Amino acid sequence: MKYKISAPDPVSHYLEIEMHIEHISSKDLTVRLPSWRPGRYELGNFARNIQKWNAFDIRGKMLPFKKTSKDSWLIHTGDVDEVIIKYNYFAVQLDAGACRVDEDQVYINPVHCFLYIPERMHEKCFVELDLPDHYQTVTAMRILNPKLIRADDYHQLVDSPLMASASMQHNNYYVDNIMFNIWIQGTCKPDWARIIQDFSRFTAEQIKTMGSFPVGEFHFMVQALPYKFYHGVEHLYSTVLAIGPGSELMDETLYTDFVGVASHELFHVWNVKTVRPADLMPYDYSQENYSRLGFVYEGVTTYYGDLFLARSGVYDATQYFSEINVRLQKHMDHFGRMNMSVADASFDTWLDGYVPGIPHRKTSIYDEGCLTALMTDLLIRKITGSKASLDDVMKILYEDFGKQNRGYTEHDYLTIIENVAGESLADFFIDYVYGTEPFLPMLQRLLYEGGCQIETLPAATYCEDYFGFRTAGHDTVKIKAILPGSPAATAGLGLDDEVIAVNGIKVENNLDELCRTFSSDRLTVTLMSPMKKLKDITLVHSQERYYKQYFVRKMNEATTDQRDFFKSWTKLDF
Repeated sequence: MKYKISAPDPVSHYLEIEMHIEHISSKDLTVRLPSWRPGRYELGNFARNIQKWNAFDIRGKMLPFKKTSKDSWLIHTGDVDEVIIKYNYFAVQLDAGACRVDEDQVYINPVHCFLYIPERMHEKCFVELDLPDHYQTVTAMRILNPKLIRADDYHQLVDSPLMASASMQHNNYYVDNIMFNIWIQGTCKPDWARIIQDFSRFTAEQIKTMGSFPVGEFHFMVQALPYKFYHGVEHLYSTVLAIGPGSELMDETLYTDFVGVASHELFHVWNVKTVRPADLMPYDYSQENYSRLGFVYEGVTTYYGDLFLARSGVYDATQYFSEINVRLQKHMDHFGRMNMSVADASFDTWLDGYVPGIPHRKTSIYDEGCLTALMTDLLIRKITGSKASLDDVMKILYEDFGKQNRGYTEHDYLTIIENVAGESLADFFIDYVYGTEPFLPMLQRLLYEGGCQIETLPAATYCEDYFGFRTAGHDTVKIKAILPGSPAATAGLGLDDEVIAVNGIKVENNLDELCRTFSSDRLTVTLMSPMKKLKDITLVHSQERYYKQYFVRKMNEATTDQRDFFKSWTKLDF
């Protein structure tokens, strides 16, 4: 299969694409565009970005065609044995998983915009680059010459993002004789010494844990954006990290995010790109690929991404706990955890997994998945006296499934865990992975084994703390979250109600101050509904406190056994 890409008018953001198809033996030919991309388990409907689409024979005669679905075309080829498809693609989205064409770069995730023939996906793919001569091209595909690249098949093609620019910065490092490249596109001043040191550390720790690295070379492809941003997407031979603002890359807060997303995406090389659920083997780009194992391929990766930074010394205990606290806080603040299990949430990413959705319906394969991985790891360590852990589970999955190119099932995952632990964990999985039992008591018990405990503090605002509702906005203050069973919920506050006044005094960016000033058993809040109706609501204090803040802390008086457990788990001194 042959493709040609160009961007003659980059300011328009249109990418021009030609697909050359040879050796056609039928009178009708079906071609498709992927409906989604691996790494984001929802339909992307990329065909909506195509403006023009035509098919020709080798002499330039237009061939008749028709769309047969939202992203498939049927070409009536007649007697011709070679077809050229010409189309354009609007490439304006700049994140870690999309496409962007502008005056500074051509950035392509081929899964968005490269057509395929379902029965010929095994064929080699060649991509001709009609780009400015001074551009440098970066991709995990084989670069045959500056204008031609090759992928072994369509799956490798669409798993290999491409960046071409005249302004990329580059550095590299080696671990176990494997080259790891770091490419940065965008305005930033990287401290290469620190970046190379930290990336080398977490890379070495991951390889040491898993035993070997699945591929012979790897590329971190970084989009340093001029605004606040955080995103990463995994691939087998590379990853794209979108982070911003690039001018603050080396500031401590953003740099912590940078190494965090890099470690997470690197572990994906094992977990989902090599060790993959049977539900996703092979990928079917034409429709949903349902799996209930998102708590493994995203949750376990989220857990290990941060843990490897602690074990390698990139994070200290405070930084590591800070990342756990983020997951714990999100878990406790979202009451979808009472209604949907993390396994069911994995199945439902195809429905609404990446948007807020309706209140209190769902949970997160990243947050709850991370916490179930944490509990699984600590539980195995507790049962075996730290002689085994989730590390052993992941290594077995890699050896017995990943290296053998076999997909694993839910039953396989649980069986391996039980074999490693030496006893049944069915009740644990029924309660916390396939059920909606509260996590907090189990987390408390397991963290205690490592000399840690969960502490709470009151909510950040008066409205959250005493009444159980959250707001957003300054000049216009609207209610954005209401905790079930709280005074706000029972009194009748509604989502997106605008808060007008408290006890008759207009709210002017001072809602919390007014609530504190009039703090008593009752407050009268004047609201305007989205339908522009005014209403007065009386809020009554209760004895309960809401939207508490949760923190994992080391215990002041941990035993030697607890300290040893903590050291075995994190490789950090207590």
